[in-house]
Amino acid sequence: MIGIRRATPDFLKELTELLHEYRLFYGQDSNKKNCKRFLKERLQKKDSVIFIGTYEGKPVGFTQLYSSYSTVSLKPLLILNDLFVHPDYRNKGVAKALLEEAKTHCIFEKNKGLSLETALDNPAQKLYESLGWIKDEAMLHYFWTNPEKN
Repeated sequence: MIGIRRATPDFLKELTELLHEYRLFYGQDSNKKNCKRFLKERLQKKDSVIFIGTYEGKPVGFTQLYSSYSTVSLKPLLILNDLFVHPDYRNKGVAKALLEEAKTHCIFEKNKGLSLETALDNPAQKLYESLGWIKDEAMLHYFWTNPEKN
């Protein structure tokens, strides 16, 4: 059975483990201490919304949403910045449930919509499209890296 809950500080330990696995998946160095600090700040400052997915009661995935705005449409929107399901629990419906909860939250908060970016070779694209997400082929994505980064 799959469950989705909005994360609170009570979930910090489980979320830290999941964030650590997520970062390793993306080739980042192991650093549980910083993962915990980062999540604790997000939860305390309430500057993101984190949903945690469980499978048979075990925390196995999460998604994190950040608020933003569309100046052109004059409306708030959400950025689905992170979506992760532990590899042992993929293809069991957890990611789908997390995405559906993000959509429900977006509707409840009266946001324009949800935005996400993903790697060109991410197989989750099929899941996104099956849930009504539309690939933006009209826009390019650019990123500038601060040379003074930590």
